[in-house]
Order: sequence, then C-alpha cells, then structure tokens
Amino acid sequence: MTNEDIKYYLRPLGAVSRTEGHQLYKIDKAICVSGIFFTQIELISRKKRVLKNIYSIEDFLKILKKNKSLTDVFKNLTNKNIKLKNILCKKNEFSIFGILNITPDSFSDGGENINLQRAIASAEYMFNSGADFVDVGGESTRPGAKKVEPKDEISRVIPVIQKLNNMKIDISLDTRNASTMELGILSGANIINDVSGLKHDKKTVDVINKYKIPIIIMHMPGNPENMAKNNKYSDVLLDVYDFLEERIKYCINSGIGRTNIIVDPGIGFGKDSTQNFKLLQNISMFHSLGCPIMLGVSRKRFIKTISNEDQPKKRLGGTISATLLAMYQGVRVHRVHDVKEVNEAIKVFQKIIN
Repeated sequence: MTNEDIKYYLRPLGAVSRTEGHQLYKIDKAICVSGIFFTQIELISRKKRVLKNIYSIEDFLKILKKNKSLTDVFKNLTNKNIKLKNILCKKNEFSIFGILNITPDSFSDGGENINLQRAIASAEYMFNSGADFVDVGGESTRPGAKKVEPKDEISRVIPVIQKLNNMKIDISLDTRNASTMELGILSGANIINDVSGLKHDKKTVDVINKYKIPIIIMHMPGNPENMAKNNKYSDVLLDVYDFLEERIKYCINSGIGRTNIIVDPGIGFGKDSTQNFKLLQNISMFHSLGCPIMLGVSRKRFIKTISNEDQPKKRLGGTISATLLAMYQGVRVHRVHDVKEVNEAIKVFQKIIN
C-alpha cells in the first residue's frame, strides 16, 4: 500500500496558554491553529481500517518531511485565512451569530418572531448584546420539519433583512433555496448559511459564485424530514469530514474560493447524542479542511441527555459548556440563541486562558 492510497486526517491537541505557546512555537514544539497553540497532533489514517497515533509537534514535523502526502493537509490545518477572519471577527477574536427564526415551527423559538416589529426588536437586542451577525431563517430545519416553499420563505425573511440592513446590522441568511439566496443578498445579506451544503438546490452554487459572498456549508444526511433516520456512519467523525471536504472541492471547482467557505459539522443534524459528543470532543480535526469552523450547539437535544431538561430555553448551561470546549479547540464562530450570556462566557474564558 502506498502513501497515496491512504487518507490522512490531522487533529491538533494539547492546547496550552498563549504565553507558553509563543515560546514553544519559536522552537517548533507547538503550532498555532485559529489562535490556539497546540503541542501535540493526532495522525489518523484510513484505508481498510482506521489507525491513530499521537505525536509531539516536534516528532510530527520530522514525519512531515518524510511523507509528502501529509503536506497539503498540514498546510490547510495552519491556514490563517485572513480574509474571512477579518469578515467574521471584526470586534473580537471570535464571532457570534444570533439566531433569528422567522418561523412558526422552530424547535426552540417557533412563532416568537413572526411579527416584523418583534423580529426587529429581537435582532436589535442580539446585536446590542454582542452578535456580529444576525442569522435570519424562514424555514425550520429541526428534525421532522416540513419543507417550506421558497415564495413563503421569501415573504418571511426579506422584510426583516431589508430593515436590518437599513439599521447597519450584519446579516447571515439561513436558506437552502437559490431564489431566497439571491433576493436576500440583493436585500443586504452578508453571508449565506446553507444547511444542505449547497446540495438542495443546484442553482445555489451559481448564486454564491455570482456574488462572491461567504458561504457556510453544513453536514446533514438527507433533509430535515428524514435526517434522523440517516445517522448510519462508518465513523461519524471521518465521514462528516469527508462530506465537508467533498463539498469544499465542489465549491472550489465551481469557482468559489476557499477564502469564502466556512464549514459546520452539523451538530444535531442526523446524529444521535453519542455521535454529537464524538464530534465535539474531536472538533479540532476540522481545522485541517482549511476553513473556519462554525458550531451550532445552542439548546440542542443532545444537552438533554445529560441535563434531563425538556425545555430547550433552559439548556443554556449545556450550550455554554459545549461552546467553551469548542473555543479551547480553536472554534471561533458560534451560532446561538442566547447571545448576551454566551458572549460574556467567551470573554471571561478568553481572559483566563490568555
């Protein structure tokens, strides 16, 4: 078996403080990934079976010199992507997307923001509480949710986008439909968030390419109606990675630059609690895709398996816990309902580790 036959994955681990990290970085005993210094790296290989080995950075760099097949993966891992960082993180070293669902049936806040004035008030509160973007969605993507026709989705989100744009609030549009995307962009949306990874509507990639706008591509097996039945994986971590890697290649081959792509492993979308925990424990591996990682854990059902809390709005503690774990692995973009509380938690966390 040659090196070319083997698929490689890299997961940085062994995070240290910034002060210690700078010193170790200077002597090639640490690498910096998304602002976090790591002292170890897990080398994962997959062909017929999966092999895993953990190395110090010093030892891994020696392996890297002998195995050219690892070069591109390592280059992506340490890619700084300054362009997207400047777009996403204008105020801080992290970015918060406040969730604004203009839907009657979302799992946590369905019906709360159908009224235009209420939606604008909610968005303004999130913005003033520290949201870098307000993520506007007109179609619920909770498990079992029914498809919404684009015309209905458009009628829900466009008035909100236009108003927020006039208020100079940056907007992310959560949609998988090309027509909604284009009208949303023309109305002021700055980023598109597609839960289907540009698979639902074949015309969506053309819209993104036309307007050269950042795109968030998420992993979801199937669609919201059937994804819960499609959570069969050989290895959930590697399979989700492979899906996102294929979607990135699709985007690049279609003319979308890697510097305009953000990836989201899709916590809770077609994954059970055990699968979600594995993704969260190993989420730093997705850095080797060479794109910023967005994480959406806010009020998700997997938190209930530990807290036994049935009401999504009472899952803030679990949301913050998962968010800070991801921050410690270099995840800088977070999509949340409770902007004020998560913003405060991240700022305290950063002050402590720095």
